[in-house]
Amino acid sequence: MSTVTEPRKNAQATRAAAGTPGTAGPGSGGTRPRRVRGRHERSPLASAGLHGALIAASLVAVFPIVYMVFISLRGRDGWTRPTSAEGGLEISNYAYVLSETEFPRWFANSLLVAAGTTLIGVFVAASTGYAISRMRFPGHKSLMWVLLVTQMFPVAVLIVALYNILGGMGLLDSYIGLILTYCSVSVPFCAWMMKGYFDTIPHEIDEAGRVDGLTPFGTFFRLILPLAKPGLAVTAFYSFITAWGEVAFARAFLSTDSMLTLSVGLQSFIGQHKAEWGYLTASAVIISIPAGLVFLLVQRNLVAGLTAGGTKG
Repeated sequence: MSTVTEPRKNAQATRAAAGTPGTAGPGSGGTRPRRVRGRHERSPLASAGLHGALIAASLVAVFPIVYMVFISLRGRDGWTRPTSAEGGLEISNYAYVLSETEFPRWFANSLLVAAGTTLIGVFVAASTGYAISRMRFPGHKSLMWVLLVTQMFPVAVLIVALYNILGGMGLLDSYIGLILTYCSVSVPFCAWMMKGYFDTIPHEIDEAGRVDGLTPFGTFFRLILPLAKPGLAVTAFYSFITAWGEVAFARAFLSTDSMLTLSVGLQSFIGQHKAEWGYLTASAVIISIPAGLVFLLVQRNLVAGLTAGGTKG
């Protein structure tokens, strides 16, 4: 029996001398060794600071929206007492905007222009990006540079040139002319973005489509576009936002009252000496609804579409 327990005692003594975890070594005072934090682990203080910063950033982002909604519910002159809740909340501003002004017509006009810009912009940007990504033709690099250089010019510089072009084509004061103008702004950026996304799709898919008898257009529409949904979602969102909230082009190219869009029509609430902030905030809340709905529809694909083409390999 003594021969069995002797090696066990020797092993325990060896572990104690080495100071292994769970065993008190000489001079250790019976304390366990300090746990080493992992490389990607945060301390409680760092975690609290990170969450505090995120909460503060969220409040900063949400505050303007909440404040705008609050002012819109305070009546016509409620904006003069922004910190007071006296008088309660009401929807008189919304009722006036929707029933006593041309806001519904402006809204419909803007929706028509934004929808047309989105459809045409997505089609042209996707086909242009695919051609640049897959094909090599005379002027290939020049076209890429043209698309890039057009983003360098501010809107104020483009208005005069576009005005002359639309006037020569007889498209001034028309929805088609305004849609084409918005596409000239959104398509170059979206084409570059779609080109980067198409670069991530293997060329073998195109070859397989041609082997199966598909034409280049058939390969593009039936094989490539279904795989490019994230990029198309970002293109659609950018095109819609470009047309929905634009002011300068709409103000310069539209003059007929019945064809005014929201960005131009809302200027009727701003007088020479006073602005109707109650009506403006109520209109702003209504205008933000379509943009929010479009964002909700494409949010799942936004991150994948925006980061497409960032890495290759």
